[in-house]
Amino acid sequence: MGSSQTGSSLSYRDAGVDIDAGDALVERIRPMARRTLREGVLGGIGGFGALFEVPRRFREPVLVSGTDGVGTKLKLAFALDGHDTVGIDLVAMSVNDILVQGAEPLFFLDYFACGKLDVEVAARVVGGIARGCELAGCALIGGETAEMPDMYAAGEYDLAGFAVGAVEKSEIIDGSRIVAGDVVLGLASSGAHSNGYSLVRRVIERAWGAIDSPRLRDDFHGRPFTEALLAPTRIYVRPMLALMRALPVKGIAHITGGGLVENVPRVLPAALQAVLHRDAWTMPPLFAWLQHHGGIADAEMHRVFNCGIGMVVVVAAGDAAAAERQLREAGETVYKIGAIVERPTGAPAAIVV
Repeated sequence: MGSSQTGSSLSYRDAGVDIDAGDALVERIRPMARRTLREGVLGGIGGFGALFEVPRRFREPVLVSGTDGVGTKLKLAFALDGHDTVGIDLVAMSVNDILVQGAEPLFFLDYFACGKLDVEVAARVVGGIARGCELAGCALIGGETAEMPDMYAAGEYDLAGFAVGAVEKSEIIDGSRIVAGDVVLGLASSGAHSNGYSLVRRVIERAWGAIDSPRLRDDFHGRPFTEALLAPTRIYVRPMLALMRALPVKGIAHITGGGLVENVPRVLPAALQAVLHRDAWTMPPLFAWLQHHGGIADAEMHRVFNCGIGMVVVVAAGDAAAAERQLREAGETVYKIGAIVERPTGAPAAIVV
């Protein structure tokens, strides 16, 4: 039977997908993933599915899962060649989320999608993912690299991450034990983390004309401005897990999109309010720069950015000093930023005063 096709035969490479490049990336990833191995991992990179056995030290394990991306912070990474740390951001956003319920992160999966695979860039990104997993103590046990011609602009890619952790059923942290009189502690952020970057980019464009302006290389409080912008999201897993083993932690909030005023209420009983004192912590210079050059109101700052507090911890007043001390000894910068009170009728669940 004759063929109606004319000309030479087509290959997948002709269509824009390079299978050899994908295979090369997998080989580059293997040693990175190997560094993240931990108890429970039953297989390595390359299988159709990733196998993990919940460690037997858990008596009644409840699995806690989370997924997130890096958002438009990637636009700055593309413009400023900041591919080495966005992988840390990717891991941090998911492991910090599941941590708030008391979960120990066990394993992580990533999804990397692009129009044309650049093995060097992808390896830098995955290197950051592996580093994030090491910081969180979880295993990078699988993922997906998708090369999709015409779906993404040249030189751009997207990331998604998926974390699974476990917590003893009796030790789930849900905020239900929080009462009036409890203390609110704030753990310092490393910067804007991975939230509010659509507004960040708009402010930079207003101030300097473009997000790749040469001014971004200027010194900014002892380091290039680019480093302040792209500082990876802080991973709070190890010090917080140690704190949970040491004393009763009543509530934890990861301060992401929505800032302090929208994330803290997510862990509070309906009848309670968190009163946070703005002068109780030092707002990093980056946020002051953004507010000044963007003309951003205080209320907008508090609901878009973390403003220097990446995680909030609620403990009993009698445990606050010990919690502060332990977290500082673990390397965290900790502030006593507020208290829990009875919520006035019609009042918001969290206020910054």
